[in-house]
Amino acid sequence: MYRSNQNHPELFPPKSRPLGNTENSWCRAAAGGTGIAVLALQLAKKMTETSHDLQITLEKLLNSHPLLHSKLYYNPATKHFSFLKCSNPQIPLKFHDLPSTSKLLLALSAQNPNISPLHLILEHELNSKSWSDPSSFPCSGMDLLFGSVYALSDVKSLIVLKFHAAICDRTSAVSFLRELMVLAKEVECGAGGGTQKIDGEGDMGIESLVPSGLAKKTMWAHGIDMLGYSVNSLRLTNLKFKNTKLARFSEVIRLKINPHFTAEILTGCKSRGIKLCGALAAAGLMAGHSTKLDSDHKLKKKYGVVTLTDCRTILEPALSTQHFGFYHSAILNIHTMKGTENFWDLAQRCYLDFEQYKKCNRHFSDMADLNFLMCKAIENPSLTASSSLRTSLISVFEDPVMDGSGQMQQELGVEDYIGCASVHGVGPSIAFFDIIRDGELDCACVYPAPLHSREQMSELVDRMKKIMIGEGGL
Repeated sequence: MYRSNQNHPELFPPKSRPLGNTENSWCRAAAGGTGIAVLALQLAKKMTETSHDLQITLEKLLNSHPLLHSKLYYNPATKHFSFLKCSNPQIPLKFHDLPSTSKLLLALSAQNPNISPLHLILEHELNSKSWSDPSSFPCSGMDLLFGSVYALSDVKSLIVLKFHAAICDRTSAVSFLRELMVLAKEVECGAGGGTQKIDGEGDMGIESLVPSGLAKKTMWAHGIDMLGYSVNSLRLTNLKFKNTKLARFSEVIRLKINPHFTAEILTGCKSRGIKLCGALAAAGLMAGHSTKLDSDHKLKKKYGVVTLTDCRTILEPALSTQHFGFYHSAILNIHTMKGTENFWDLAQRCYLDFEQYKKCNRHFSDMADLNFLMCKAIENPSLTASSSLRTSLISVFEDPVMDGSGQMQQELGVEDYIGCASVHGVGPSIAFFDIIRDGELDCACVYPAPLHSREQMSELVDRMKKIMIGEGGL
């Protein structure tokens, strides 16, 4: 529940709620460039500061989700964060007119001339510093959600919404988009009302909702597991690093597979009793390991795969998908690659290894260990290879987003959208944000540059696509 900090009441406002360990970890990560979630929508309509429909829609959404307009505070004495739900439902919106947007796109496209404006601005927003060093936080608290509107032409606009991971995991972002479109349709039609307010949203972090006994682990077991994770992480193979010296930023490559091949891949997964995350992980491992085989055809290497799973339905009490916040947990599996793997055999192994860990409740029992190690890596980058802060080769989500709202998007003028999060602080070499959009697989593949180059990662994603299309059928 919300409570004031008794030891330092002057540093946390009354009724603020100290963040749980997972939320605190994301606060530390976001300052370094990981955990900044961005949703960018391209619209076939002009949006300006005098266009009231957007403000009305967002206000309705915020009234249902006070967590979104909370303020983030930092206590330098305890080095912990808290947030406070605020009564005034507003999102800081910044409008960019056509001349300023054109100037920005001209600068962004200089190095990437073949990338769409939607893609370029998405990357720009992923890397703009909304949450920096906690010591620079204002006394009034830091906003956790920001919005920007870019004029692409006289008849097109781009809306970008940026969330802090402490209040928004992927499930929250997907629910936000769906509620946003429903409310936008209501506002367009002149209807009143809004979405239902979620009681207790944001009152507790995930650790407080784990079912009794599932996170239990002896001190000895904690020590053994932490040692195991630490030692194994030093043995994991990484993709070749292109530049380990320059400041990092997130870049995105889009992996799209047409509905025909997507259907074949999904049918192949279903017939083998596995999920798409297994196929994505297998394709990523095969594509990544193939770059090692170019120089040594007998190479055997170990790689890390992190799978993120939404815990809402198994918490106590169970939460709905409309309950915003960060309620995902991670499972790290290590896979040895020889270079002779069959795609579907590897996909089954990736998924079944993850499923076995989940059945053993490792997503709960290892939560504290992985949060601790992530924070230690942030504080001591030298603990990772070449100070790269890479903790695995790949991260995937257990379940893809299923989006069948194409008709509504068309009615609202939504031409395209991309949603993903930054990874240029601590994280994997490539993170997959997958969605099945009207039958088509569409992945935003995010990686840290210039640690990895766009050319290098484009080649990796192309290899993945060929593997999935070539071997992903029945």
